[in-house]
Amino acid sequence: MENRKRILNLIGLATRAGKTVSGEFSTEKAVKSGSACLVIVSEEASENTRKLFTDKCTYYKVPICYFGGKGELGHAMGKEMRASLAVTDESLAKAIVKQMNIIGGSGYESK
Repeated sequence: MENRKRILNLIGLATRAGKTVSGEFSTEKAVKSGSACLVIVSEEASENTRKLFTDKCTYYKVPICYFGGKGELGHAMGKEMRASLAVTDESLAKAIVKQMNIIGGSGYESK
């Protein structure tokens, strides 16, 4: 549980630092432009959303993980519900991935 909180805190920190984008359109744009270092998709995201980001991240070789509820991710970012977000800072992305690996990654896939 502690690690889940740590991941959400890191997402919040990244957001306050201006190092995240969220929402389907912005996240996809970050992946395509090469600015995304990590994509996080909510475990509650629709099958279509999961497939879209799994395919995009595989093609563009961006790490992706499935973590948290939409409300949880949105709250961590100080926003409404979020089904997807991209972390655009390499060191923050690595810190989040490290925590994901500790809790078993929840579907973390390194590309």
